Amino acid sequence: MKKIKVGIWGFGKTGKLIADEFLKDSRFVLSWVVRKNKIKHSKFASSDLGYETNIGKIIPISDVSDNFFLKNPVDILVDFSHNYGVHSYKNAAKSGIAIISGVSNYQPEELSLLKSLSEITPVLYSPNITLGVTFLMVASHVLKKIIPNADIEIIEEHFKGKTEVSGTAKKIAQTLELDESKHINSIRVGGIVGRHEVIFGMPNQTIRLSHSSISRAAFGQGAIFAAKHLIGKMPGLYSMESIIADMVRKHCPTY
Repeated sequence: MKKIKVGIWGFGKTGKLIADEFLKDSRFVLSWVVRKNKIKHSKFASSDLGYETNIGKIIPISDVSDNFFLKNPVDILVDFSHNYGVHSYKNAAKSGIAIISGVSNYQPEELSLLKSLSEITPVLYSPNITLGVTFLMVASHVLKKIIPNADIEIIEEHFKGKTEVSGTAKKIAQTLELDESKHINSIRVGGIVGRHEVIFGMPNQTIRLSHSSISRAAFGQGAIFAAKHLIGKMPGLYSMESIIADMVRKHCPTY
């Protein structure tokens, strides 16, 4: 089976964990990673992560030119960097490279740009790409249809350093058609990577759906799941929720 070539945009804490997941999966080849700063030590992601191999060339973003993607072709670009990253890889879409973005803090104009790229290449966008959170959103959507009059509150818990409201919580609110300014409750304490809970309140009972992230490596596992499903797709805007919903309908047709 032909291996899928992957390029990763961003090599910070999360980017390194995602690169590590792709390095461990024999179905993929990590071709390169683009980082914000100049190379300090290792020239390859694999050696930077402790492997005795030279895989995944580390490229500073200052070296990315207009013809970068023609000279460094990959099948899929995975972006977990910052909201401004989308401005730097517009030529990836023109080269037919599929795009996976897990960036959670896009500004409206950046999100519009990402959507415009989906007109010429397949783009999968999910601010939290973990399988667990995606299933949480799909299950919450189904539950709201079953009990439309329930009181619904969203709780998001993260580490102290996270100042903004969770993009995942906002996406859950949008999925459930809730006013995020009224129905999202934020908690910031040390020791939490990330936790989301949706509470449905009814007379005499409550239902709680929750998901906890133990490690950011879960984003890498979600990106791998997304990459397998994005290969071969027609240009368009996809999401983890649409993939999971289609799988639920396929495997549980009676529902």
